[in-house]
Amino acid sequence: MLIIPAIDLQGGEAVRLFKGDYAAKTVYSNDPVSLAQGFEQMGANYLHVVDLDGAKDGSTENLETIRRIRASISIPMQVGGGIRTAETVSLYLDTIGINRVILGTVAVKNPDFVREMLERYSPEQIVVGVDVRDGKVATAGWLEDSGVDYLRFIEQLRDMGVRTIVATDISRDGTLTAPNWEMYRQIADIEGIQVIVSGGLANTDQIEQVKTEGHYGVIVGKAYYEGKVDLAACLKNESSPA
Repeated sequence: MLIIPAIDLQGGEAVRLFKGDYAAKTVYSNDPVSLAQGFEQMGANYLHVVDLDGAKDGSTENLETIRRIRASISIPMQVGGGIRTAETVSLYLDTIGINRVILGTVAVKNPDFVREMLERYSPEQIVVGVDVRDGKVATAGWLEDSGVDYLRFIEQLRDMGVRTIVATDISRDGTLTAPNWEMYRQIADIEGIQVIVSGGLANTDQIEQVKTEGHYGVIVGKAYYEGKVDLAACLKNESSPA
């Protein structure tokens, strides 16, 4: 299982939101580059970065910060937030050297775009973020409800060739309670999809439960920043994903 530390960017700072609320944020660092280097030094094998400004309006507000992070570390990175055009996908994958991009809003509103990107690149490079509120997929930085059932959406993604998703229960994100285990078990029943668990993680035992339940990976954000998880110790015991 892959343990993936997260850096959420807003205005060039590393922040965390509470249940996706842009008005309820905590700033954890004004130096995301040093933060990323620290994760690599701890032994992280992957880094998760989200452009929160981009997620909301489709911009690349934090592009230069992401570029500096990429140049400062050698481990693979996945980036999400506001990636809605072929030009932006190419900018991240071909120009900056990001390893995986996470498509969100565009995957709901324009499935043909996902197919096009999968043909141009590969399922290892094109990941989809499935952000769930009350059983439906949310878009536009979690500000809009698409009305699309999340399980049906994931099946559609699988059928078009997507292999990896980052699934988040918005009601758990940033709450330090627990992941929505039932949601992830339902997703795990969909053959051909590997899921990265995101949202609600509160302690090391829950990281172990993600591993026990056989999921591909888990994103660690607020639990680390709030001192609830000894990330270095967890990474030392990390096993490779299937």
